[in-house]
Amino acid sequence: MTTIGFHASQEQISPSQLLRDVQRAEEAGFDAAMSSDHFFPWSERQGHSGFTFSWLGAALATTSFPIGSVCAPGQRYHPAVVAQATATLGEMFPGRYWVALGAGQAMNEHITGEKWLGQDDRRRRLEESAKIISQLHAGQWISGHKGLVEVDDAYLYDRPENPIPLYAACVTEESARRAARWAGGLITLNQAGDVQNDVLSAYRDAGGEGPAMLQIHLSWAPTQAEAEEIAYGQWRSNVFGPPLDQDLPTPAHFDAAADTVPRENVLEAVWTSHSTAQHTEWIQHAVQSGFDAVYLHHVGQHQQPFIDTFGEHVLPQLRQSS
Repeated sequence: MTTIGFHASQEQISPSQLLRDVQRAEEAGFDAAMSSDHFFPWSERQGHSGFTFSWLGAALATTSFPIGSVCAPGQRYHPAVVAQATATLGEMFPGRYWVALGAGQAMNEHITGEKWLGQDDRRRRLEESAKIISQLHAGQWISGHKGLVEVDDAYLYDRPENPIPLYAACVTEESARRAARWAGGLITLNQAGDVQNDVLSAYRDAGGEGPAMLQIHLSWAPTQAEAEEIAYGQWRSNVFGPPLDQDLPTPAHFDAAADTVPRENVLEAVWTSHSTAQHTEWIQHAVQSGFDAVYLHHVGQHQQPFIDTFGEHVLPQLRQSS
């Protein structure tokens, strides 16, 4: 049966409220959850950026379903630190935590003052970091590693009995093909024109194995006008492709770039409807495209009405059809 999960958006909601939201999502019948990981929000209108690894400890301790997160190792997070943080979560909550590694965006990573690398170097740094994390999770001692990152005498004393899954976070076909070399699964997001299906095909065609997961940006409200206003108000800074989404450094830059974004562009990127039947149909179509899990991200800042409504009207229909 397809996993239907809840997405916890750190950049939109305060950590304390988001903790209550993820607890409510489990109570409402969601199977799992996942979390973003930001230093900056995409927009000043969103206005939050809790520290994901702190939040994960609280979330896993106060729920019983699986929770994963995305993470960009290599600059803001040294891969040895990522290995330690993720192994600790895996040891404390066996079988309930996974991490999806990505190359990151400048908005979150430039804060270290290090040079923001070009795309190819960022991808190579991700692959190098993934290997380091995997080796440390396997109980290896790493010393004298010099590359796009450096490691000097690193070893993890506390590790889960079974290493946590290392997945890849990809939004392009090229990144998915490269991820097939090292990742144990894939997570991508819904894009205009169902590009997510091309990303998944690229991963599978390159030999990629493991679960395929889809994060779905959606907007629901009791009326169509409200649903569209939520989508446009919260997500118009998030509709840019490379290089803007990867290279802009601050929320102010994203807000400036979003000033002229037409409403229809946002509605292509965010599945927006007041109809729970329409959302059910869209999600069913995504599942039928080959995704093993979908994580629903209502792009509004108030999650309770969405959680309760989808728990009552959408989740039962999805389970009945799967």
